[in-house]
Amino acid sequence: MIPVRARRTTQGKGTTMELMDLTDEQLAGQPVGYWTGEAHAAVIAFINAEQGRLGVTQRHWMTLNRLAIVEGGLTREGLAEALGRYMTPQIGDVSTYGVVLDDLVDRGWITPGPDGRLTLTEAGHAGRARLLAIAPGVRDRIHEGIPDEEYVLALKVLRRMIANVSG
Repeated sequence: MIPVRARRTTQGKGTTMELMDLTDEQLAGQPVGYWTGEAHAAVIAFINAEQGRLGVTQRHWMTLNRLAIVEGGLTREGLAEALGRYMTPQIGDVSTYGVVLDDLVDRGWITPGPDGRLTLTEAGHAGRARLLAIAPGVRDRIHEGIPDEEYVLALKVLRRMIANVSG
């Protein structure tokens, strides 16, 4: 079945998705790959827009978080390896990740040690704290109108689909 595309409309501030009315029978025939791709693209665009208000992207956020939990820091290659699986076309290709690292160094948010390992600076911890402060609002907007029970059910279904096709 060809996916019934979502209509994009502009209402007030920003762009919102107005999903076409579909019956449960029609929804059951929709391809999961299409809709998970649409969800991924929309969520990442929203996150990047919100984080962009602070002058960063999802890749900056991912880098700051990884460095915050790894004692002693990571090399550029180590960061690319650790975060590479999360780099999608919407988030940004791992081949251009060096630009993000250079930006964080230029901002003074991370610094390379003599061994090449990158670590967070005080400014980096402060930047991460500003991003952490907006995270609950970002999550609330993404989850608006979705009870936790429905969200959990959706994740369980997706996890089962992954298990079904993961050999």
